[in-house]
Amino acid sequence: MKNILWSILEDNTTKKGRYFDYFIQALIFLSLVSFSLDTLPNLSEEFRQFLDSFEVFSIIIFSTEYLLRVYVSKKPFKYIFSFYGLIDIIAILPFYLNKFLDLRFLRAFRVFRVFRALKLMRYNKALNRFNVAFKIVKEEIILFFMVTLVLIFITSAGIYFFENEAQPEVFKSVFHSAWWSIVTLTTVGYGDVYPITIGGKIFTFFVLMIGVGLVTIPAGLVATALSKAREIEN
Repeated sequence: MKNILWSILEDNTTKKGRYFDYFIQALIFLSLVSFSLDTLPNLSEEFRQFLDSFEVFSIIIFSTEYLLRVYVSKKPFKYIFSFYGLIDIIAILPFYLNKFLDLRFLRAFRVFRVFRALKLMRYNKALNRFNVAFKIVKEEIILFFMVTLVLIFITSAGIYFFENEAQPEVFKSVFHSAWWSIVTLTTVGYGDVYPITIGGKIFTFFVLMIGVGLVTIPAGLVATALSKAREIEN
């Protein structure tokens, strides 16, 4: 029985395994649609009860699937703490925790099982290349984020001293100024917080110039690393 269940749950090269994967994917999609519909206002009581019943049905299926996967796994704890195991538990925990917080939208992460169901090998290879690329530039990425944090602190302190007297309610402290620093360095510039003094505007000009170069660094690092990863793969 354990072998039969394993062939259905884990081996999607079999007919039963493929049908099971497609059934789970369809149920995931329908449960997300159900959750979205449940957020609409002015739903009839009958339709809302139908959505609640469908939610209970889908959770029973997902919970049963999770327990069966633990049962058929050769190393249950390895599965429980694996990437897909964590996704599976995230899919069902929100239902049991929704008395405190509604987190059913997290079930969207289960869509990653599509890669196993459809055997999109080229995407699996791409994910492996990203893994190799991250290992190649891991130290550079860590250094980049450290430098970015330092720049955020420096620019937050700088704009605070330029703008605090002119806008005491907006730039109350270095911590309050950090929001301006982040949106300026990333060149997003929402416009909700901006300098009005001459010194603050000049300071902002230099921060923007730094930000333009800053946002391109990760893209360059990742692109170079992916190129190296492809060479390694070949």
